[in-house]
Amino acid sequence: MPTRVSTKHHPHDDAPDTADAFRRLATLPPGPQRDALRERVVEAWLPMAERLAGRFRNRGENYEDLRQVAALGLVKAVDRYDPELGNAFESYAVPTITGEIKRHFRDHMWTLHVPRRVQELRNRVRFAAQDLTQSVSGRRPTVAEIAEHADMSEEDVLAGMEALESFSALSLDAELPGSEDGYSLGDALGSPDPALDTVLDREAVAPRLAALPERERAILYMRFFGDMTQSRIAEQLGISQMHVSRLISRCCSRVREQVLNEAA
Repeated sequence: MPTRVSTKHHPHDDAPDTADAFRRLATLPPGPQRDALRERVVEAWLPMAERLAGRFRNRGENYEDLRQVAALGLVKAVDRYDPELGNAFESYAVPTITGEIKRHFRDHMWTLHVPRRVQELRNRVRFAAQDLTQSVSGRRPTVAEIAEHADMSEEDVLAGMEALESFSALSLDAELPGSEDGYSLGDALGSPDPALDTVLDREAVAPRLAALPERERAILYMRFFGDMTQSRIAEQLGISQMHVSRLISRCCSRVREQVLNEAA
């Protein structure tokens, strides 16, 4: 005979009476019969899981997603619950489901990764500030007031206050405060300077250029720094333009080879 899940309620809450079903689950071997009973137990407790999910409404997460997370926590609680310990299932399931929901917020809702300790500081600061707002009118609670109310150090309060701004990130396309021309945060970010590669190249070839014969150094200087044509260089030195071309090509190849060999 399959074990039925009773809908009889406990005297002090609306939890279903599944004690017999859990005892039966503990004795059944893996198989279709156990799977069917397990499914009925989960279905009987789903309303409780959904109520727990409802406590976390309006916190930036879709309620349907919270219901799914709560259902997952319920399944874990059903699989791990040991009726032989003598505790009621709800006393084990409630913290298991709640912990699963909180873990979901911690792992999926924070845009930036924040250590758990800082997240806890954030929550303590937030709750303390909400409490103090009712007693101090016309202003925000100070760091010292929050620290005293929450029994925290001022350093921890400041860390928690910074974490209050870390739950979501600002888009790089967001317009900067006070900007009237659509200037965004992305416009203010720097970018790699292509001239840095040129600096590295110049530093690499400098000692090799210094080691060249004086006439060859002069030719390279006139060509690449004086922006002179090969014909003008040849005229100034009294040599042929073809000779200038061969000297430039030979010098550049030698310097390049030396730099590459040194880098290798």
